[in-house]
Amino acid sequence: MDELVTRLSRLQVSSLSDADKTLPVCDPAIHALVADVTLVGVALTVRADGDLLGMIDAIGRAEPGTVLVVATDGRPLAASGELFATEGRRRGLAGIVVDGYCRDLRGIRRVGLPVYARGTTPAAGPALGPAVVGEPVTFGGVEVSPGDLVFGDDDGLLIAPPERIAAAVDQAEEIERVEAEVAAGMRAGRSLHELTNAPEHLRAIAAGEPSTFRFQP
Repeated sequence: MDELVTRLSRLQVSSLSDADKTLPVCDPAIHALVADVTLVGVALTVRADGDLLGMIDAIGRAEPGTVLVVATDGRPLAASGELFATEGRRRGLAGIVVDGYCRDLRGIRRVGLPVYARGTTPAAGPALGPAVVGEPVTFGGVEVSPGDLVFGDDDGLLIAPPERIAAAVDQAEEIERVEAEVAAGMRAGRSLHELTNAPEHLRAIAAGEPSTFRFQP
């Protein structure tokens, strides 16, 4: 698992998604509140349906390298904020992702822990419970179980079982290798069409012939 996490940390989420287009991507409305980050970690699921006790319980038991995956059932209340981010950073968490709202945005950005949410609101719920931690949840339209891998960057979040992600990593790395060569060719003055089979592909598609678009740096 450590090797897989390390390899993912060097990739873009888009490359993994291109490598296996069936991998589940979360609702794009859930976005990074801290810019220019890569998030990779093991899911610890939490329910925060208008109540903070699950977050309090989860943040106290979360292991280093985990990601709190917080389902809110659509409640319009902040499920996390600066103090949870600060404790997450102290405990070595990889990040916190919320299918809902956070608050203390300036504080979250100062802490620097990767945090994802649909947006912000100043209002939070009580801490009365029950605390529901470590059970399967629906997050951004994706079914998430404890132990799934969470992979995110500025483009969004992808969550899937480790074995599904591991099966796509080789191809994702190859995609990035080829795209780096294409980018280098463009910087050297070559056109994108020169570095792909675009002319042939366009002609084939127009003629109703089978064809696959590809890079050829």
